[in-house]
Formats: sequence, C-alpha cells, structure tokens
Amino acid sequence: MIIARSPLRISLGGGGTDLQSYYSVNGGFLIAGAIDRYVYVNIMRPFTPGIYLKYSDLENVEKPNDVKHPIIRETLKLFGDSAKQIEITTLADIPAGTGLGSSGSFTTALLKALYAFKRNSIEKKDLAELACKIEIELLHEPIGKQDQYIASFGGLTAMTFNKSGEVLLQPLQVSTDTIHDLEDNLLLFFTGYSRSAGSILKDQKQKSEVRDSEMFKNLDFVKELGIQSKNALESGNMDEFGRLMHLHWEHKRRRSEGMSNPNIDVWYNTAIENGAIGGKLVGAGGGGFLMFLARDRKLLRETMVKAGLEEVRFHFDFEGTKLLLNS
Repeated sequence: MIIARSPLRISLGGGGTDLQSYYSVNGGFLIAGAIDRYVYVNIMRPFTPGIYLKYSDLENVEKPNDVKHPIIRETLKLFGDSAKQIEITTLADIPAGTGLGSSGSFTTALLKALYAFKRNSIEKKDLAELACKIEIELLHEPIGKQDQYIASFGGLTAMTFNKSGEVLLQPLQVSTDTIHDLEDNLLLFFTGYSRSAGSILKDQKQKSEVRDSEMFKNLDFVKELGIQSKNALESGNMDEFGRLMHLHWEHKRRRSEGMSNPNIDVWYNTAIENGAIGGKLVGAGGGGFLMFLARDRKLLRETMVKAGLEEVRFHFDFEGTKLLLNS
C-alpha cells in the first residue's frame, strides 16, 4: 500500500501573474504558503485486473482511456502497462473548488504515489513540472503554475515566472516570530461558495491573450504588490502586509465580473470594520475562502461566525508532497 499527501495552499501576494498568457509577456511573481490541510492519495494493487477508483465517484474500468476523472485519466496514460491493475482512493481535508489549490495538490500527490507504485522516485521540481504538464498542456486548463509548485515544495515561497516558462523558487527569509504572527493572525473563513478556478481564470486568460491593456495594467500592479508583500513579510511589517492585501483585493475584484458577489462584499466590509487590517478571497475568486489579516482576531472571529462563516485554522507546511506509507 502507498499513501501520498500533498498540502493545500494560500496565496499571499501577486496571484494571477502565474498564467502563461501573462508571464510569457511580462514575467510573473507571487508568494504563496503551503498549509497543513492536505489531499491524500492511496494506491494498492487489487487481486483482479482493472482500474478501481474511489473519489467523490466510483469507477471500475479496464483501460486508462476509459477513466472519467480527467486528471487521473491523463496521469494513468503516462504510466502505461503499470496502470492496468491498480486501485486508487483519494481523500481531502477540504473540498475542491474552494480556492486552496486542490487540483494541483491532487495531481502532485497522485504522481508521487504512482512513481512509488512503480518503485521509482521523482524530484520536487520534476514533480511540479509534470503536474503542470498534465493540467495545463494535456487538459488545457486556463490555470497558473503556483499550485503545483507550492504543493510539491511546501513552505513560504516566492516564485518568479520567467517569460520562457521557467519557474524560480526562493524560500521567504522570514523570522520565526513572523511565521507565528501569520499563523495566529491570518484567518480563513469559508464563504459557502464553491467554484471552478478555470471558469474564473478563463476570462483573465482570454483578455491577456489579446493583450488587453487594462488586464495587463492590473496584473502589472498586482505583481508589484507581490514584491512589496514579500518585502513586508521579510521585514516583519505585518501592518504593511495587511494594507497590501487590501489593495490586492481591490484590484483583483476588478479583473472579472465573477470575482465577487454581494454577500462576499458585505462580509469583506464587515471584517474590515471589525478587526481586520486587510484581506482577500484566496485563489481565483468567485467563492471559496476569505482570508484576513487580523488586528483584533477575537473580534474578527466573533463577527464572522455571527455572519455564518466557518473558520478553518491552519499552520504552515514545510515538507511539500511526501509519501506517508510505502509498503
């Protein structure tokens, strides 16, 4: 039996500049943090030939081409004959479609487990790149590269996206006190809305591909905010980081009509009036989790719970995608 796990993530600044339609022209930059909420993939060899899948649906097919789940199908096709007698079960601490990069986490965990199933290993960078290939090149999802990389490497990480597509990673040079401040005062609240990242990012991708000046201007500014956010965190200036989060959200919500909705706007404004320095929707937008940097976390928690939102507490994960069991 093989069990692999991969962390979910929160975007901390510069999100949206990791899409090829943007970074291939102006280069991208963002910072993200892996958190201790995970996607798990369990693989074992069943007694009888066939492909047995257990996720939110059940599948029992003979060939990879017959698999309905797109990520599993394309991944199994890469493994050839070794994928003809296999059972795959997946679990997640938090549902998909909530803005925490679950598809990238799932793909990296699946690949890690399948490599172990073949008694092979794979380096973190190769794991991230292969996950990107599956989601972006093979499945044509209009998404960026941050999810696969932060899931694979873990930690609090700055990512530079060169025009060539090369991704450069640099761990944030933050103090232990700053890490504790972030874990104590970055609060995540579920909005109750789930959505596909691709449906939100499709509009950004299309506008970027035709060199829409307003979209590029917006993303240029967001990239600069990402750089400033990195500097604020590395200097331990939490108030400045919170202010930058607020600016980021103001610009992010202008990128697409589906980025927010009236309820999210009310919750956000209520939070700012009740203990939050700044905040934003995590991920592509449209739903998922609101994240706030708290000035008064007790007041903010009480206010959001009263508004009907559920908090998910977390710590950062510094291990990335890993095997929990290989026997």
